[in-house]
Amino acid sequence: MSELAEMVQEDSSDRMDKVIAHSRTEFASIRSGRAAPALVERLRVEAYGVTMQIVEIASVSIPESRQLLVTPHDPENLEACERSIRTSDLGLSPSNDGRSLRLNFPPLTEERRKELVRLVKKMAEEGRISLRNVRRDGRKDLEAAEKDGDLSKDELERAEKEMDKLTHSAEAQIDAALAEKEAELLEV
Repeated sequence: MSELAEMVQEDSSDRMDKVIAHSRTEFASIRSGRAAPALVERLRVEAYGVTMQIVEIASVSIPESRQLLVTPHDPENLEACERSIRTSDLGLSPSNDGRSLRLNFPPLTEERRKELVRLVKKMAEEGRISLRNVRRDGRKDLEAAEKDGDLSKDELERAEKEMDKLTHSAEAQIDAALAEKEAELLEV
């Protein structure tokens, strides 16, 4: 295979890895009835006149399976962290003891579990669409190289087959992460 085709495939592979990592991060942000720091890591807090992520100004721990403990490094930021959690889409009310915030996760209802599974499946489909877009971009690059005379027809076909293998492998990784999250959500 030519160097150009390898470069296109490496670039596509890197971009696909990023799509997979993003999908996994999205899955982690879905509440499953269990406490997970990923649920609050993405929350933004206004502190010191700047908007930061909550993990930059507080430590997040799991004292019990259904509880998160958010302890700001500076007690002055406790109210800002609480405000951020209350206004988030988590649907949780933190209890404030003056030094830290406790987030108790109630067990999910069967209806809510099914709703979350649908949401995760939608996220997975968005990830698959992103993978196909990466494949399409790579194919365009390969076809342009073939048109310019940098690749032969045979090299183009081989490179496209490799691109398809990469895509199928990446889709399988997203499907595996989806199955894992789905099992976690449906676990009672």
